[in-house]
Amino acid sequence: MRAVVIINPVSGPSRRRPVEACRVLATDVFRRHGAEVDVLVTGARGDARRFALQAREAGVPLVAAWGGDGTINEVGSALVFSETCLAIVPGGSGNGLARDLGVPLESTAALELAATGSRKLIDAGQIDDSWFFNVAGVGLDARIAEHIARPGARRGLSGYARITFAELPRYRAQQYTIEHGGRSVTYRALIIAVANSRQYGNGAQIAPAARLDDGHLDLVVVESQPLWRLLVKIPAFFNGRLRAGRGLHMTPVTDAVVRGTGPMGYHVDGEPNVGDDALRVTTRPRALYVMAP
Repeated sequence: MRAVVIINPVSGPSRRRPVEACRVLATDVFRRHGAEVDVLVTGARGDARRFALQAREAGVPLVAAWGGDGTINEVGSALVFSETCLAIVPGGSGNGLARDLGVPLESTAALELAATGSRKLIDAGQIDDSWFFNVAGVGLDARIAEHIARPGARRGLSGYARITFAELPRYRAQQYTIEHGGRSVTYRALIIAVANSRQYGNGAQIAPAARLDDGHLDLVVVESQPLWRLLVKIPAFFNGRLRAGRGLHMTPVTDAVVRGTGPMGYHVDGEPNVGDDALRVTTRPRALYVMAP
């Protein structure tokens, strides 16, 4: 077997190993299982995607992404609809897709799974031309993603919590019209999340019913509401019991259009972006091979 391991040296709130130690560990694990392996280290945004495209074009059957959700997004978007399989070595602050797949968070165990696990086909989503494999969104969570992406921003659960609680009282809900299934509904919403997996990361489950291979995305709309009503939902948000109800809508979709009143900020797997006043959301079933337990 041939494999490529792509390491993002700046992922995660506190990497415990220097890059050279990561390189040695990855090489040792794959060689122990009889694999020829190349280890590549990113130096800038876009490197992970470029390395993964080169591996795909060379017919490499497995690419392991060692980093956070942004690194995984870059690699996954290069491998969609190919025979090359994505393996994940979690190195980020949330690790949402890895958690949903059951990938161990400890690096050696994750590398062992990458070398010996089972290939599984999962769905993907797109907002316009941007791929996502975990969760994408418009509104407050896109604002939070923008803050987290800034140089020097604190990451991890504490960083997300700090920014969220700072933004919640001052963020103003916007008006959106969502078209899907022949219907058009207008909301004044804080968050419009589109989920392929259940969680953002760190166990925060925005779409507890979402499944990675069910052929659709879960559209979650959090309407404008008093702050106290949002705060009382926090336990359910983290224990997987969040349910549709007053001010909270959950709908399976395969295609949808989100219309705003102007250009919209959005994120894909935590990576911020800016689109026009209409964003098309599309499900791409059975789009990506991943290594799973």
